[in-house]
Amino acid sequence: MSTPPASPLSPSASAAVAKPLWRTFFAFLGPMVLSNMLQSMSGTVNGIYIGQMLGVGAAAAASTFFPLMFFFIAFIIGLGAGSSVLIGQAWGAKKIARVQAVAGTTLTLGLILGLTVAVVGSLITEPLLRTLGTPADIFQDAATYAHVMWIAIPGLFLFLLMTSMLRGVGDTISPLLALLLSTGVGLLVTPALIRGWFGLPQLGLASAAWATTIAYLVAMVWLILRLRTKLYLGQKHPMAPDAELLRHLRVDPAIVKAVLRIGIPTGLQMVVISLAEIALLSMVNSYGSQATAAYGAVNQVVNYVQFPAISIAITSSILGAQAIGAGKPERLGAILRTGLLMNVVLTGSLVLVGYLFSRHLVSLFINNDAVVELAQTLLHTMLWSSIVLGMAGVVAAVMRASGTVLVPTAISICCILGVEVPVAWLMSQQMGLNGIWLAYPAAFISMLILQSTYYRLVWRKKPIKKLI
Repeated sequence: MSTPPASPLSPSASAAVAKPLWRTFFAFLGPMVLSNMLQSMSGTVNGIYIGQMLGVGAAAAASTFFPLMFFFIAFIIGLGAGSSVLIGQAWGAKKIARVQAVAGTTLTLGLILGLTVAVVGSLITEPLLRTLGTPADIFQDAATYAHVMWIAIPGLFLFLLMTSMLRGVGDTISPLLALLLSTGVGLLVTPALIRGWFGLPQLGLASAAWATTIAYLVAMVWLILRLRTKLYLGQKHPMAPDAELLRHLRVDPAIVKAVLRIGIPTGLQMVVISLAEIALLSMVNSYGSQATAAYGAVNQVVNYVQFPAISIAITSSILGAQAIGAGKPERLGAILRTGLLMNVVLTGSLVLVGYLFSRHLVSLFINNDAVVELAQTLLHTMLWSSIVLGMAGVVAAVMRASGTVLVPTAISICCILGVEVPVAWLMSQQMGLNGIWLAYPAAFISMLILQSTYYRLVWRKKPIKKLI
């Protein structure tokens, strides 16, 4: 196969070396931020439709399912992170066959995991909801919503993996367009199923879940067609699902080991985060369904504020992996500094907007004045700490680009289990519901201090090795 032209997003490209690094970041980051926003947009739009058209009870029921779903997609997030680092290094080294081999193995694993989670999730939904102490007045709606969402899991897993791996080769436009399509479909289908437009059945809360399933299916089909027909950097897309890529749809033990070396710690970290969220949700649920609805509204707003932070960390990891693959590890320091600065500017700007317009933002998801007031108070308590989380994420991401994941992951897990959950419980005893939200800044500050200490005192002194 012919050698790919140098990507403008790859450190191997002379153009990327010549221009300021922040421009390279922006070229990668802009579409990724929009993609992450659109990826959550369907959930946000569903949340608005549910809260405004079906009421606070339905909003609370949907919020209850969020930590459960996050728990089961945690390992797929880790798998995507591991594969994107390997693909980034292979792309930086111009090894197209290796890119396709990693993609094929990752997609095969993703499908197996998706089918397993769909079956297991359907079997344990009700016991889990009872364990969480889901309020009785929303239990049945929460269970119905969950059962439909499990149907979407296999397709959702494959879609998330595809978008993650596409970013590994510097393609952020294809995921953006696919997510734009997915969001548009969700905007149309959700209210149509809630109200029964065009002769469709009225499905109540399940409308949002069915709309999500349909939207991701349509987007996945479109993405496959685009990759098969669209040129990338003047030649066939390296991730095109053609005969060459399909030949790699098998489990390659060596690739699995390399992907899981990064993916398992990352996935474990996501699992711990989800378990912590479940623990916090259980605390929130004890204050009643209005508190649960406020929890959901706050999560929706915080997700959008944290999108730049998450995207900057992903960008730092992928650009770092490409730099290592291209044999230029000396660029990692500049990538770290640029990522930290951009996080302060971009995430900080959204935090400011969140404080200025907090009431208007939470009102999008809730139509009850008392719950709006509660959600606004909770948002004010922790929103600023998103900047700190973003900085910790960039430091960990640069280390992950070299395959160093065990210690950064252990640090994050210790901060979540040893700081976030205990602080939430202790402060809730002292301050009630408001005290739970103090756990987030406490955990994020601890995380930043420990990640930075390990980076400066240990990681920088280690030799950087390629994983491919």
